[in-house]
Amino acid sequence: MSEKAKVYFGSIQQGQDAIFAALAVKIDKIIELLDFSTIKKRDKVAIKMHLGFQDGHQTVPVFFVRRIVKAVKRVGGWPFITDNPTAVYNAVDRGYTQETCGCPIIPAAGVKDGYVHSVSVGYNNVDTLEMSGVIHDADALIDLTHAKGHACSGYGGAIKNLALGGYSAPSRWNKIHGVEHSIPYWDAKKCTPEHAQALVKACPYNALKYDAEKHKLSLLLYACRNQLCLECLEADKEVGCLEIKPEFFAAFQELMAITSKKVLDTFDENKRFFVNFILQVTPHCDCMGMIQPSVVADIGVLGSRNIVAIENATLDLIAKAGLIEQTIPPYFKHVNLDPNIDLHPFERLWGSMKNPYLVVGFAEQYGLGTRKYELVEVLPPEETGKMEPPKQVYERQPSFY
Repeated sequence: MSEKAKVYFGSIQQGQDAIFAALAVKIDKIIELLDFSTIKKRDKVAIKMHLGFQDGHQTVPVFFVRRIVKAVKRVGGWPFITDNPTAVYNAVDRGYTQETCGCPIIPAAGVKDGYVHSVSVGYNNVDTLEMSGVIHDADALIDLTHAKGHACSGYGGAIKNLALGGYSAPSRWNKIHGVEHSIPYWDAKKCTPEHAQALVKACPYNALKYDAEKHKLSLLLYACRNQLCLECLEADKEVGCLEIKPEFFAAFQELMAITSKKVLDTFDENKRFFVNFILQVTPHCDCMGMIQPSVVADIGVLGSRNIVAIENATLDLIAKAGLIEQTIPPYFKHVNLDPNIDLHPFERLWGSMKNPYLVVGFAEQYGLGTRKYELVEVLPPEETGKMEPPKQVYERQPSFY
């Protein structure tokens, strides 16, 4: 694709301390520009979110979810929010209910995670996957995402929200998480059981596990910090049975591009919308189910009809903002903060082999969209700062007195 895709951007920064210049109004404007009119009356509109788990609350605030739901209803669509059954069942703990969101919240593959459609994949050790039936059956899609770090790919955004969240648990945990093991990284013949135990002990992140009965050493993708650490390779230098190579990490990202495409292919191109919230950017995914420090300053919200463009723009804005060094958790024992080395903030945390742009490149390669984008800022501070503010009236809605 030679044309640039439009990505609408509402900054957290505002030109005046007034409602008309603040983020909620900017989000309304982004929704207007995305043009939900391609959603037809009575279309069933899946709003795919990650609703979080347990004690985690840093997902897309219900305040904004409700605005998007109302916008879908205005054009005659029938919206519903969807995620995996565990997250749906406990969504109330994080403030998500039919009453607060304004629409039903439905498990993506049914209450037993068994309503699925089998799709052929044929990538490495992944032959087929079970796509969530509720998402498969919807007429339109709003991919509503909290941008954050991710232990397997460096970054979790709009692509990850579909690539993993669009499939049942057995497919997610047993197949997608596991594709990296289709890449050889350990030579069992060179390695004695004693040496395997030494390699396990050498890793400060518990990324290596050894099964003595099967004589099998497993490298855990999510835990490995690759080029930030490599203490296992130091312990292995006299034997040479272990490899830490880019292909091992890239396999997961390429499969995410493939699986997200499978989901998107079930929707008309004119009925796919993407909204990324770059607020409370945490180092880990929302799957962790815990409150985490924000490691990037709040940036704002993006909207686009092109998933590749919005992901590229999101990563670029996070790169420009950089890490908040004082909020990096101490359990990140190896962090590269050298300003002379060109690394994305998520690479500084997770290692350069978990380059967050990889999935964007694969997504473009598989035809999901273009990385070229035009960033269109709505109601920028420079503009709202010059506008004549309306008279401020506090508690202007009905009250009890």
